[in-house]
Amino acid sequence: MSIEQARLDRLALKRARAKLGWYIHAAVFTVVNLGLVALSVSSGRHWAIYPLLGWGVGLLAHGLSVWALPQGGPMFERMVERERARLAGSSGISRGDPW
Repeated sequence: MSIEQARLDRLALKRARAKLGWYIHAAVFTVVNLGLVALSVSSGRHWAIYPLLGWGVGLLAHGLSVWALPQGGPMFERMVERERARLAGSSGISRGDPW
């Protein structure tokens, strides 16, 4: 197996894990929020919209990180190249920059 093939395999595994993580997150979100909606409706108040919206924003952010900005994607690769160039130009440590 070539080095490039090994790199592609690692990247594919990483992306598959990220997508599976999002699917699990979405399933838990659905089950829990269905329960909360049932509780709020049975109590006569419709308070479940607040945790649904709040958690929905988190699920959306998670989805964007998995689907729109995946590791190995074009934007990610440009960011990595920019960081490589920056680090090659200076050590980063001399400025006290830990990142």
